[in-house]
Amino acid sequence: MTALAKDRNTPMREGDQFVYGVAASTTIYAGSLVCVGATGYAVPGSVATTLKAVGRAEEQVDNSAGADGAKTVTVRRGTFKFANAGDVTIAHLEADVYINDDQTVSSVSTGKSVAGKCVGVDSDGVWIKI
Repeated sequence: MTALAKDRNTPMREGDQFVYGVAASTTIYAGSLVCVGATGYAVPGSVATTLKAVGRAEEQVDNSAGADGAKTVTVRRGTFKFANAGDVTIAHLEADVYINDDQTVSSVSTGKSVAGKCVGVDSDGVWIKI
């Protein structure tokens, strides 16, 4: 490939909604924190160091009887409120927060993957940008 020497019609899509193949033997619930694992398939958020948060599930998908990618899940990126493990405070604003499970985030990084950036803390949850 070489650098451009003329205008290019570069394809685009809105950057807030994506579709991922769901991992085998997996159920993802609507509203949950969705990640991709080492194989690239969607899984619910959980304590692990190998996950990459990709957004919030827009639907429930039951792939409990299927192979990797047999079903897909629509995931939205943006800013969402998830439960607070009890240790995220306003001191964590603009800092990474970490995945406890598919609905809970924490400020503790040990053994966990990044959920996103903390952009707000309310009495009933933590706003994170994914």
